[in-house]
Amino acid sequence: MAADEKIMKTPATNEKRTYSVQEIAEILQISRSMAYNLCSQSLFKTVRVGKYVRVSKPSFDEWLDSK
Repeated sequence: MAADEKIMKTPATNEKRTYSVQEIAEILQISRSMAYNLCSQSLFKTVRVGKYVRVSKPSFDEWLDSK
């Protein structure tokens, strides 16, 4: 088997998996500080990447749909 064939190829996807806090604010039409407040309440999954907070798109969408 050639070396190229051993490499697992994963399909490239442009599907977004996270939202920024600014995007959350825009979706909900609230201030950015209010969006940060929501993120701190653990209503949906968040992850800090350096100084940035990213929100799991599936968990946020599920939370929003339940409202």
